[in-house]
Amino acid sequence: MGLPGSVLFACTLNSIRSPMAEAILKHTHARRIFVDSVGLKADVVDPLAVEVMAEIGINIQAHHPKSFDDLSDTSFDVIVTLSPEAQHRAVEMTRTMACDVEYWQTFDPTALEGSREQRLAAYREVRDYLARRIRERFPPKQTP
Repeated sequence: MGLPGSVLFACTLNSIRSPMAEAILKHTHARRIFVDSVGLKADVVDPLAVEVMAEIGINIQAHHPKSFDDLSDTSFDVIVTLSPEAQHRAVEMTRTMACDVEYWQTFDPTALEGSREQRLAAYREVRDYLARRIRERFPPKQTP
């Protein structure tokens, strides 16, 4: 299976999971794939998400969260949803278009209470899970 031309990551708030996924795929494939992310609602980028992404050399601090309603173009080859709510919205949106919708059940790290280190560990788990899924689904170009 070849790489898609465009991918949209969708989540609930576009503040943690979907910006992480967007940034990881952009980092992995540079300009080979058009990548964007949205949420049902737009919220500010979570500072802990910024921190754990910086640990792997990816800066998401300048990410501008947006909602489905903010999309100027809705034609994507693949929409990857990371929350049940986003899955429902993506299925609704794509009823009349040729687009694959994939649901990757992804833990919301804000659901975890605890110390700062425990919370950071949860964010790291989400980051690492997304990075692994992205490498599997959109493999980096292999050199012969």
